[in-house]
Parts: sequence; C-alpha cells; structure tokens
Amino acid sequence: MSASSSRLPRKVAVVGISLADCGRVDDATPYALHAQAARRALADSGLDRSVVDGFASAGLGTLAPVEVAEYLGLRPTWVDSTAVGGATWEVMAAHAADAIAAGRARAVLLVYGSTARADIKAGRRTSNLSFGARGPLQFEVPYGHSLIAKYAMAARRHMHMYGTTLEQLAEVAVTARANAAANPEAMFRDPITVDDVLSGPMIADPFTKLHCCIRSDGGCAVLLAAEEYVPDTAKAPVWILGTGESASHSTMSEWEDFTVSPAAVSGRLAFERAGVRPSDIDLAEIYDAFTYMTLVTLEDLGFCAKGEGGAFVEKGRTGLRGELPVNTDGGGLSACHPGMRGLFLLVEAVRQLRGEAGTRQVHKAGGRLPELAVASGTGGWFCSSGTVVLGRG
Repeated sequence: MSASSSRLPRKVAVVGISLADCGRVDDATPYALHAQAARRALADSGLDRSVVDGFASAGLGTLAPVEVAEYLGLRPTWVDSTAVGGATWEVMAAHAADAIAAGRARAVLLVYGSTARADIKAGRRTSNLSFGARGPLQFEVPYGHSLIAKYAMAARRHMHMYGTTLEQLAEVAVTARANAAANPEAMFRDPITVDDVLSGPMIADPFTKLHCCIRSDGGCAVLLAAEEYVPDTAKAPVWILGTGESASHSTMSEWEDFTVSPAAVSGRLAFERAGVRPSDIDLAEIYDAFTYMTLVTLEDLGFCAKGEGGAFVEKGRTGLRGELPVNTDGGGLSACHPGMRGLFLLVEAVRQLRGEAGTRQVHKAGGRLPELAVASGTGGWFCSSGTVVLGRG
C-alpha cells in the first residue's frame, strides 16, 4: 500500500498495543523489554515492520531514541525523544499523531521498558533525593525537598483549602486495588481497606506507603498509523480524537496554585480538539504515582469541580462499575509502575475500547462497549501534562 494521501490532515489510529513482561522481572534488561514490547505490538497490529518509519522513546540510552531504535533494528525517518516525566508518552503520542496527520510519517512506534525494581534489588541503582542540582532546581536541593515531599505538600494544601480528608485520599488506593483484583497481570491484587491505607508506615505526611505507587519492572508499546493502513490491521482501530500538552513549573516556588495541575490546560485543549466534553467520556486512565494525583487530575480534567475531588472518589464511583471507571487495570498504585508509566495508560484505554479487558471490561448501559476514553499523564511534581482523547470505531 502506498503511504501517500490525497488529502491532509489524515486521521490517525492506534493500531497495535502490547505489554512486555511486567511485575517482577529479574532476568531481562530494559533493552530486552523494549524489544519484547515492540514485537508484540507489531504482531497485535498485523502490519509489517517495514511500514514503521517513526520511532519515539525516552529514558534509556545516551541518545534515545537512536540507541533503542538501533537495538530494535529500525532506521526511522521521524524520531521523538521528548522527556517530560510521566507525561512523556501522551505528549509523544500527540507529536506522533500530528506528524502522521501531516504526512511526515506513516506509522510511529512508541516503546518503553524499565527494570527499576530489579535494579534496586540487585544493587545496580539507588533512590534519588533530587532530579538534579543545576539551574533553578539548585535552590531547592539543599533543603532535601524530595519528589514525594512535593506531592505531599500539594496534597496538604488541597486538604487545607477544600477539606479533603485522608479517608478520601485512601479511597483512591482502595479502588485502584479493587480494579487490580480483576487484572491477572497486576502486581498486587489482594483487597485493601481505608484503614489499611491509613495505618501503614508514613512515607511523607500525609502519604503512607499505600498512598504511593508500587515499584515494578515492565514495558509496553503503542503503534500509531495513518488511516490508509487501518484496512490492513488485525484489530479494530482506536482513533486519536484530540490531544493537549502543557508545561507548568520546575520549582515549587513558581507553582502558582498547588491545587491545580497542568492537566487543567492539557485536558481542556484535548477535549476542545476532540469536540467532546468530560461528561461524554466513558473511562479515564490517569497517572497515579500518588493518590492525590488521581483526585486533583479528575478535578482539572473537568469531571468534577475544583475542591470536589474528595467527594467524587468516594463510594466506588471510580471503580469498574462506577460512574466513571478510573485506572481500570489497577494503575500505578497496584498494577505496575516501572517508571514513566504514561504509555501504560494508552495501552489500557485501547484495551477497554476494543473490549479486550477480560473480567475488568467496562460496559455502558445495555452491555455496550465504551466509546470514548481519556488518558492523562503527569510528569515531575505536576510539572507537565499530556492528555489524549481516544474513540472507538
């Protein structure tokens, strides 16, 4: 099939998705997980690897994505190495969709893999207190202001301003674990209670251990392609309907409001470009390194008003059978979190829209499959955000 198109812009679809081995992976390198995920995504798409002329990767190698593409045997003519933390993959998907729509690429492969858990277990790496000590960050580093402390401060501010409670934050973790119970690939599936969350060891006030994401190994891949390749794919397409991205701050002193994340901007842009409203969305996949991230992102995407996130996450409203299913695979709090988890959000959203989520499959009234999903990634300490609206059929 010719890659040429008689009109621009072209529609763009997700045509292949995959997970590499996830959870506890002691016998693989990050490169091997990249390759495993890439092969599986191509197989899922049914397309030949020769169609892939775009490649996006971050977090591995000195010259990502050049080094990773070489390892995979690819010679792309379009590349992206954007690195903005957990939001990286939603931002990359936006860039890839724009490139394909403009005729700059036929198909773009996004791949991620990490052995974060195995590396710490084997002593190959240790935890970091800071992302860096140069530039603006140098003014915070001497005070030992770690990443988790920054999230904890933001959560405390929300509690102070809006009366959000520890129990409401704990509900986010409890629901994520309940969702994970239906996911055979989730790392932790045993049920937990609000009391379990509240009574756990303190990590950074107000976050106890279960308020924080797990540490796992794993990888995944997503293949985007131009509309003319969709008839040749093995699965029904999931279309990229709208995207948005936003950068906020690097230092806490430049963050104007601890209770507003950059998803307030990226979400608005994505919904406007998709021509839909938050009320149209059937499920949401949200970056959840900490419970507060889920709560405040729900507010900023417009699923509830500012300050009402605490009430919104109560009583299972974000569970698989709730009003708005959120992080249907268990999220970073229970399923997997090998590092920059944003690509996993896209994989799970596509699985749900395809109807391939097994016992955790979300259904609309009458047993119909969901039609619209949103994936919203957050980077750093609410430093960046990328939001993607996806649609079925």
